[in-house]
Amino acid sequence: MTDILRIGDDVRAALTAGTPVLALESTIFTHGLPRPRNLEVALEAEERVRELGAVPATIGVVGGHPVVGLTAAEITQLANDDRVVKASLRDLPVAAAKGLSAGTTVAATAYLAHRAGVRVFSTGGLGGVHRGAQESFDESADLPTLATLPLVVVSAGVKSILDIPLTLERLETLNLAVVGYRTTNYPGFYIADSGHDIEYAVDSPAEVARIVAARDGLGISSTLLVANPVAPEHELPADIHDDVLARALAAAEAEGIAGHDTTPFLLDFVQRETDGRSLDVNVEVYRGNVALGARIAVALSE
Repeated sequence: MTDILRIGDDVRAALTAGTPVLALESTIFTHGLPRPRNLEVALEAEERVRELGAVPATIGVVGGHPVVGLTAAEITQLANDDRVVKASLRDLPVAAAKGLSAGTTVAATAYLAHRAGVRVFSTGGLGGVHRGAQESFDESADLPTLATLPLVVVSAGVKSILDIPLTLERLETLNLAVVGYRTTNYPGFYIADSGHDIEYAVDSPAEVARIVAARDGLGISSTLLVANPVAPEHELPADIHDDVLARALAAAEAEGIAGHDTTPFLLDFVQRETDGRSLDVNVEVYRGNVALGARIAVALSE
């Protein structure tokens, strides 16, 4: 892996010097947002991390090489290449052997960040347990992967198209600690409050850093999940969210959509039925998580 994994010069220098580093995923700009907004959001996120005193480490796969710390040119390349695939952790060896370029999911990004020595990772929404998982066993690889990595991951919870109660149960089973950032309401990505509670809240990046220090001192190797709700002024109004979600689920059932086709179908339905407003929420969620992640990375370095 040392011959395959490449660490960007800025990231390598920061890790050597003990400067705070924040990992960022690439699927948001390879598969999550339309062009040219995808590239604008990716580059803006990196700049925001720098403004807050950390070094951005955007992670992706370029020509078969996993990279922790993509250059602006590499981000631009991935953002505009129709041949880019989406790679979870299991796909990394295949992408490497075949020389593919890929956007990395939460699972793959977290794994590569840990391999490079990056401790904090900001994403938009976490993968979780899908509706109907009692029969389909459809669960994101994000959860078992994060259960083995001692990171801090900042997200806006899981998307409300997933089964949030079952996801929270799985997080408990996998020993993944969840703290809400200044709230005990578990967020549902598009909405600040999913209607489900979590036990603990944290009030500052410094408090997150103290929890990490205690976890590491105890030898616990699972990720600390920081649930950071979207700002109320940017969330989808509850009535619109509930109506669109109900219609999306009904449409998926009526059309026989199942398996890996379900999530893209539902997300596309929500986007169309909200006239693109869900994409605006997606961007605001990401901006908030990037800013909080950078502050946590700085607190950890102190």
